[in-house]
Amino acid sequence: MNTGDGKEERIDVLMTNGLNKERLAADQAHDWRWIGNGMEIPTQAYADQPFVIKTDDGALLCVLTTGVGDEGEAGQHVTSMRSTAGGRTWSEPVAVESPENPESSYAVLLKVPSGRIYCFYNYNEDNLREIETNLLGNPPTFRVDTLGYHVFKYSDDHGRSWSDKYYKIPIRETEIDRNNITGGKIRFMWNVGKPFVLNGAAYISIHKVGDFGEGFIVHSEGWLVRSDNLLTETDPEKITWETLPDGETGLTTPAGGGPIAEEQSYVVLSDDSIHATYRSIDGWLVESYSRDGGHTWSPPQYQCYADGRRMKQPRAACMAWKCSNGKYLQWFHNHGGRFIGEHGLDEPVKSPYEDRNPVWICAGIEVDEPEGMLLQWSPPEVLFYDDDVFIRMSYPDLIELDGELYITETQKDIARMHQVDRSFLDALWGQFDGRLDLAVSVLLEGVSGPAEMPMLELPRFLQRDVRRSDYGCVDLRQGFTLQVEVALDSLSGRGIILDSRTPSDCGWVLCYTENGALEWSMSDGQTASLNRSESGLVRAGERQVVTVIVDGGPRIVSYIVEGKFCDGGNERQFGWSRFSPSLRSAEGSKTLRVMPGVEGFRIYDRALMTC
Repeated sequence: MNTGDGKEERIDVLMTNGLNKERLAADQAHDWRWIGNGMEIPTQAYADQPFVIKTDDGALLCVLTTGVGDEGEAGQHVTSMRSTAGGRTWSEPVAVESPENPESSYAVLLKVPSGRIYCFYNYNEDNLREIETNLLGNPPTFRVDTLGYHVFKYSDDHGRSWSDKYYKIPIRETEIDRNNITGGKIRFMWNVGKPFVLNGAAYISIHKVGDFGEGFIVHSEGWLVRSDNLLTETDPEKITWETLPDGETGLTTPAGGGPIAEEQSYVVLSDDSIHATYRSIDGWLVESYSRDGGHTWSPPQYQCYADGRRMKQPRAACMAWKCSNGKYLQWFHNHGGRFIGEHGLDEPVKSPYEDRNPVWICAGIEVDEPEGMLLQWSPPEVLFYDDDVFIRMSYPDLIELDGELYITETQKDIARMHQVDRSFLDALWGQFDGRLDLAVSVLLEGVSGPAEMPMLELPRFLQRDVRRSDYGCVDLRQGFTLQVEVALDSLSGRGIILDSRTPSDCGWVLCYTENGALEWSMSDGQTASLNRSESGLVRAGERQVVTVIVDGGPRIVSYIVEGKFCDGGNERQFGWSRFSPSLRSAEGSKTLRVMPGVEGFRIYDRALMTC
């Protein structure tokens, strides 16, 4: 339990099943992935894009968009603050733009070699209050935080203060601008992507908007503005800018994709190629590469895992980062796609802004191909979660400090900074070179079926807290993993693989269906859970290794078959699924029934990582 002073309070909780068990250690109830364990970054009511850099005097500087109202309301403005305590405490906020001015929003930072820090952001200089749309009969939008000018201020005292004047960045007019309701007289835009440097030039990300409507923005493209002299020029009036890519069209979705291509995140590869990853409403991450400094880009394609399957993503930020070890991380949400509807029609994901909890992460490495370096991505792992399934965490940033890695995020009203567990990172990156040295205990190892054998007690999800006067609940955030080797002769009907249930259905059971899906059921006698995979995973006449990960932190069940994380395929938006937070345990019979077709199995004492 986080006591707020950086120390973990010991949690002594007696097991109440009548057995002489040891008291539970603190780390059994502590999960670094739970976002409540993060360090809060002060904001007003609204909090967005808490982006951080390290200043030349050793402090952390955070810039974010905040306000006393909701997102997009008047008074929204850019503010900054410093921390000399590694993010545990922060100085009083300094307004980059006053909340009394028109909306200023969505800031990013870039530090140049002199130590000067630039802050780039959107500014509604003309104080517009509404914008008409091109869509017939559509009402105007009253959100005016994604229009106006892209501007910057600078700080020469490590973020303690900012220049009095802001400076506009000239952005070349293109087709998406000319086709907006104003004919390009007013520019619609915003930005999420962090600036980057390549061959002595600075690059600033811009997401151009074509029109507004249902879902707010209904057409968007990715662009860059490049400066050859920002890193060295001290007079901001003399900084030069070029809009990229060349031509009239920015980064879009693949041919036949939707009209949304936005929130581009850029990394520079070791051969000076630029990789862009970004969101769509198509249900997948999109990526593109530039081999000439951003002037031209490869045809956009949906980003894939190393095994060639597309990486599913709703309409949410999907940041990629290059780390100091030369490897990469990809923040995303691991659900989405387009599916065959009940009438055989291809249909998109419903509510594409939703379900940003949990956050998943992949590790990436460079691979050398004839066209240049490409990024190859690992299977996904849960990074952060909240117990409230409707909480949406997004707009993250990454910074490395003294050998440790930290990630910021926001739920739009609370921003936090989190230290990522080192053993988690070592495993994540170690899978590429075979360095997976993890302490894993096998609770039970079984033989081929048919057979019966004694079943040991599994880690519990919930436990009575005897320290509390009301004897309430402590969430143990524990889990377990089942790995079973199966060789089924047929898939006729629904069949059982392993079964630990009592006559009253307490316990767990793993089944297969006639269409080759997996079903995992748990019950404690009061609360029951059924989790089903996509079809076609289990095949008759083949020997396969099936893994079920039961993660009691985010309450998620996920499947891995033959080393592949099961992502729902073309029939399910989610490959993973949740079980009830009221489920106390999966305890069942003292006898485990092993069915025909099982060649062996293991049960591990915790939720394993995918890798």
